Amino acid sequence: QVQLVESGGGLVQPGGSLRLSCAASGFNFRTYDMSWYRQAPGKERELVAHTIRAGGSTNYADSVKGRFTISKDNAKKTMYLQMNSLKPEDTAVYYCNAYPAFPDWGQGTQVTVSS
Repeated sequence: QVQLVESGGGLVQPGGSLRLSCAASGFNFRTYDMSWYRQAPGKERELVAHTIRAGGSTNYADSVKGRFTISKDNAKKTMYLQMNSLKPEDTAVYYCNAYPAFPDWGQGTQVTVSS
């Protein structure tokens, strides 16, 4: 059974940083591309970033490009999202998943950017 557990969210001021973590189990983490999504109040869930293992690369939404960095630690079966220069519009619940996404979703972790 696929399990995804997000953590690391919190309340930060604009311009601040957070590092989100995603503990994964129930599938071959090493060989799967992984992704981060977010859902802001009143909006649909959107793709933020994902890995591209076949090309050894990553892809980011234009809104976060240059500020966020996705990474994987295969030994720990953990994925991270380093979030820098945070803006109020980054406020959302953040979810991790494979890419393409499994139908299984975790509880997410709340990120609130406010002064």
